[in-house]
Amino acid sequence: MKEATKINLSLSALGNVISALVDGKSKHIPYRDSKLTRMLQDSLGGNTKTLMVACLSPADNNYDETLSTLRYANRAKNIKNKPKINEDPKDALLREYQDEINRLKAMLRGDIPVQFEGEIYLQDFFCFVIVKLITVLSVCAFLR
Repeated sequence: MKEATKINLSLSALGNVISALVDGKSKHIPYRDSKLTRMLQDSLGGNTKTLMVACLSPADNNYDETLSTLRYANRAKNIKNKPKINEDPKDALLREYQDEINRLKAMLRGDIPVQFEGEIYLQDFFCFVIVKLITVLSVCAFLR
């Protein structure tokens, strides 16, 4: 009996968290009200995609429970998470510089058309690309 009571309290706390997340007006999300909500904190309002499975019963005598479960799942469905890739800022900068290096190499090979305003000589263009490459490579070496 004690275990069933604790399960119901955890599910009630989970319902409160879901309501607070869906409401959007709440400044405080009560994750610490139970071990279940604390454990699901990242999944519910964090940086993840989450799937909820609702178990229903077609039996007549379980009608109230099934209806309650459907309402619960409907509230959970309305939670909007915005997951993003966890990336170290240095790694992101290195990736951007690597993309820049690849773009500059493609410019040197002639795969990407280069557009400059005014008149420019081929020698000036190669100097520009080489200086840019050296700058990017030196920054990459410094960051590693």
